[in-house]
Amino acid sequence: MYEDKTLVCKECGAEFVFTAGEQEFYAEKGFTNEPQRCKKCRDARKSASREMFDAVCADCGKPCKVPFQPSNDRPVYCSECFAKRK
Repeated sequence: MYEDKTLVCKECGAEFVFTAGEQEFYAEKGFTNEPQRCKKCRDARKSASREMFDAVCADCGKPCKVPFQPSNDRPVYCSECFAKRK
């Protein structure tokens, strides 16, 4: 039913493929608009809009960045130590 489409990123002008699988996913979620940015530009836009805060990992003591304001009443873990805790 769906076929891969080549689109042009409105941010950088590069061509990217909107795959049949992605189109099916968009339809399942009820999205009516096609993506306007390539993955690289979407990722850059997401990370630019997310404020990161400096913290120190409660396990290993390394400095790290987290997407929330750390408070002194709860421990903060770097991504490696956080993954180990799961």
